[in-house]
Amino acid sequence: MSEVNLKNKNIEKEIDKFYKAGNIKKAIETCQGALSEDENNARLHIKLGDLYMEWHLDIHQIRQYADEAITEYQRALESCVNSAEIYYKIAMAFYYKRELDKAINYFKLALEHNTRLSEAHFMIAEIFMKKGDFLEALESAQNAVKIAPFSSSRAYFLIYCIQSISKKTKWYKKYNNLILSFITLPFDKYALKEVLRKVSYLKFLPIMIKSSLMIFFNGFNQQVLDIYIKTIEQAPGCVDLYINLGRIYYELKRYEDAICEYKMAIWLDSLNIRAYYYLCQLYEEIRDFENAIHTCKKLIELQPNAADFYCRMAQYLYLMGDVEEAVNYYQTAITINPNPKWTSVVSQTLGFIFQENIKNLDAAISAYQNAYNLNPEDIDIYLNLGNVYFEKGSYDNALIIYKKALESSPNNARLHCNLGYLYWGKGNIEEAIKEYEKAIKYDNTYDIAYNNLGVIYLDDLGMVKKAIELFENAKKYNPNYALAHYNLARSIAITGDKVEAAKLYQIALDINTYTHELDPAEIKEKIENLFN
Repeated sequence: MSEVNLKNKNIEKEIDKFYKAGNIKKAIETCQGALSEDENNARLHIKLGDLYMEWHLDIHQIRQYADEAITEYQRALESCVNSAEIYYKIAMAFYYKRELDKAINYFKLALEHNTRLSEAHFMIAEIFMKKGDFLEALESAQNAVKIAPFSSSRAYFLIYCIQSISKKTKWYKKYNNLILSFITLPFDKYALKEVLRKVSYLKFLPIMIKSSLMIFFNGFNQQVLDIYIKTIEQAPGCVDLYINLGRIYYELKRYEDAICEYKMAIWLDSLNIRAYYYLCQLYEEIRDFENAIHTCKKLIELQPNAADFYCRMAQYLYLMGDVEEAVNYYQTAITINPNPKWTSVVSQTLGFIFQENIKNLDAAISAYQNAYNLNPEDIDIYLNLGNVYFEKGSYDNALIIYKKALESSPNNARLHCNLGYLYWGKGNIEEAIKEYEKAIKYDNTYDIAYNNLGVIYLDDLGMVKKAIELFENAKKYNPNYALAHYNLARSIAITGDKVEAAKLYQIALDINTYTHELDPAEIKEKIENLFN
């Protein structure tokens, strides 16, 4: 062995000695010192890159070292341009930096130089999983298994996870891959390393259990907060601790502090779904919809097949006034969600927007019909669909829908009330009265039924005393019902009590400031006419 090789070997032994002793910083310094004397030593550059990556993944420190690792690997690549190993290591560094597209490119370069590098196939599968492309992920994981069937524990487990999502895979094939993932675990060094890393988190389990018990018995308080702050000082690179601390701040309504903790978790792990989700939820809570939209876009980017995120985005856009874009996101959510009841609710929301905001009644009918097809047992769908038909002037269709709904829910007060309104609109006063009375029978606090029936007795039948009784009930069960006060004032005015009528009109005007049920000019005109 030459003197140079012997010297390099001794240096590597010294570096390994520091590393095994847990002194990564000293190992790095030793490696840097050796490279200052032999700057073209590819093995040392690789070793230094590996040390930086170890430090980067150490939860007990917070600084990021992926860039330094990439630099060292690229220096090594200058003299080993055909090394699949180095391309793989660079790809891993980009993966931990959360730059997934760059990582895929380098994994593919590694495979160009060694097609049988099973770990590269597996990591590509991992990235496709994060992107929500399950078919590509499955293909890459299967490639990893074909190349290394006895040491691909993680690939087997990934295949099991993908097959669990699919309804087409037979149960025994699915669980066969789960069993193989356990059998091959001892022979998959990368899987073992990952397991050991996760096991190291168990040291914080007693603290988390203790804090959970404190929260259960005493709620969120300063003591629990102090425990988490102290724990983070011991492990500033543990993402879950920041997320949990953020949740504590959130419950204590210290929203700015919670935002900082969630952002810290995202800085450490830019692909962490939980951190983005809680941050999005917090922005929604404080009605910061601009930041909620920005965060939700990231969630959709990370999980493009998660319909719930599209619904959240649609909700925020709707509240921001961008109705057209909200409709697009709701439609996407409907397309990708397989749960019929959940999708039915989204279709109803879409129908409401078409009806109330866009004024496209045909589109609203189509959305409600889609909701009905998905969940025909939901009475609200019948009510909404009947209302749209009524608004469109298609009274016969509305009548059919309401009567069909009554077959499955004959004691539903809302259905009878809507049916009463329909008969009233068609001029069938007798049937309208019957339906409103049934609505009151099944819900004796139904303010709208009392009010509408009162209007019929007042304006159509001229029975003022009966009308007053009904309006009083509507006002009793809903003191903030401006229309009930207004109609009661109209009735009282007919009896000649102008002062009482004026008081009721004024109350209606005051309530209407918040409820916007009536034209305020009309109420003011009524007050003026009382004394003219």
